[in-house]
Amino acid sequence: MRHLLDIVDLSTREIDELLDVADQIIAQPREYREKMRHRKLATLFFEPSTRTRLSFEAAMLELGGSVLGFSSADSSSAAKGESVADTVRTVGCYADIIAMRHPKEGAPTVAAQVSPVPIINAGDGGHNHPTQTLTDLLTIRREKGRLDQLVVGMCGDLQFGRTVHSLMNAMARYKSIRFVLISPRELCIPDYLRESMRKAGVPFVEVEKLEDVIGTLDILYMTRVQKERFFNEADYVRLKDSYILDPEKLSRARQDLCIMHPLPRVNEISRAVDSDPRAAYFRQVLNGKFVRMALILKLLEGEA
Repeated sequence: MRHLLDIVDLSTREIDELLDVADQIIAQPREYREKMRHRKLATLFFEPSTRTRLSFEAAMLELGGSVLGFSSADSSSAAKGESVADTVRTVGCYADIIAMRHPKEGAPTVAAQVSPVPIINAGDGGHNHPTQTLTDLLTIRREKGRLDQLVVGMCGDLQFGRTVHSLMNAMARYKSIRFVLISPRELCIPDYLRESMRKAGVPFVEVEKLEDVIGTLDILYMTRVQKERFFNEADYVRLKDSYILDPEKLSRARQDLCIMHPLPRVNEISRAVDSDPRAAYFRQVLNGKFVRMALILKLLEGEA
């Protein structure tokens, strides 16, 4: 039995194979409609989610399976003090596979140690979000045709953004990747990730202004600058507008730029950008369903 707790649990070969299956599902959806018939997915979401939870549910339903679970800790026995381990042992009696989101880092790892069925980490605190990373990788490959030889810009909250951390760890294993890290000093990447990139020999630069580097990027991965992360209001006010992608900033970008965002968006991408063909973030949302279908197949049937 295998779990997915961290994107590095998968080799680059396994990632590529998963993306190949997702592409096949997109091209021939009818061939996959009964693959998970009579199988059940449990979605254990101890914190709010829209895209991740619903895409997992849609993925299992489109594979012919069924879904059970809860969308907040308040609607489970966790509200009575039940441990994660006991919840997972219980739900594993009713389902064939579990997708779990939890605010505490490492909670899915604890779950995997006792679970009778495969566990998929659907996000644990500020740590990891491997299925969002698979979504991002599928999007990049479909938009750019490759996962190597790319200049990838990460913009916004790079310190606490679990999607940023997972995507950097995944893409660092592909050839000729260069990162451009765009953030205020208060929200730069954590030291452990900076050191990891250096040890892996992955080139990166850290800058504070998006407009200074946007013209060099193949991928622009936007995230929200979070007001609550600043020590004082003045610093937030000073920096927040620097990280709003609008048509003026986009005019400096290349015509083949791919704009991504894990969502939810607040104001960091102007609605005026949505109609630009370079805006891939809603195509990214749809890709999340297909890659999660491929992952469910891999863990339950070994078909990836």
